[in-house]
Amino acid sequence: MSPDAFGAMSSVVAFLMEIDKLKLVERRTKIIGHARQENSAEHSWHFAVAAMSLAPFAPADVEISRIVQMALLHDIVEIDVGDVLVYDLAAREAIAEKEAVAAARLFGLLPEPQRGEFLNLWLEYEAGITVEARFAGALDRILPILQNLHNEGQSWRENNISLEQVLTRNALVGESWPELWQHVQSHLYAAQEKGWLR
Repeated sequence: MSPDAFGAMSSVVAFLMEIDKLKLVERRTKIIGHARQENSAEHSWHFAVAAMSLAPFAPADVEISRIVQMALLHDIVEIDVGDVLVYDLAAREAIAEKEAVAAARLFGLLPEPQRGEFLNLWLEYEAGITVEARFAGALDRILPILQNLHNEGQSWRENNISLEQVLTRNALVGESWPELWQHVQSHLYAAQEKGWLR
């Protein structure tokens, strides 16, 4: 197909076809009650719907529509670099520069102003400085925890994750959403007692 097959929309169509590859990036967490790994596109959709669904419980100063946008864009870089286990801190650090290059390439497929808007949303999420980015980061961390709690600790058991790792790595949830973290912590201690966490 020629590069301008869709007229002024051609670069947007090219971007949409490129991000279709996110459906191929497997995560560590399995779909609840099934043997199949979830993919990063499914996670991004779940994250966006979670933000919308939990909006009534969010702090008043959080702009939910911005979090939904971050949710839909935050893992697009995994098309180029893959998914890295959140508890593998060395791998997370090693991949950061590659993710920035991937963001520039992927969002660079779009025309302005979308190119800048999408890239800036991704950068905002990664920096975790704004209220929305911190809240989005907390929600992104909570979903795999909730999935593990409903899957008998599937990815925790498979990756030999300890309670201490989960508590330490997800402490930002408590900073951004103390009420939710209080509930989650009690379930995490129970999960350890059941042998789902070391």
